[in-house]
Amino acid sequence: MDFFQYYGIDWLAMVLTFLAIWQIGNKNKVGFYLMICGNTSWICVGFLTDSLAMMIANVIFLLMNIRAIVKWSQPDELNHN
Repeated sequence: MDFFQYYGIDWLAMVLTFLAIWQIGNKNKVGFYLMICGNTSWICVGFLTDSLAMMIANVIFLLMNIRAIVKWSQPDELNHN
């Protein structure tokens, strides 16, 4: 078993994803930035593995995280919709 078959990017992506979920669970906006880094890492893994589905899914997740950052940055009265 080669732990660094994908140059460690898969391990980085996994750690970033877990840290992001932890931070978002703590209502910390930094979790979205960590998740964007994780999504970028997963896109790289998708490229290395020739997985178009992984790349497309993580581009969509990345855009959803950008949306979340924007929504969390708005004043509270705008977030009630």
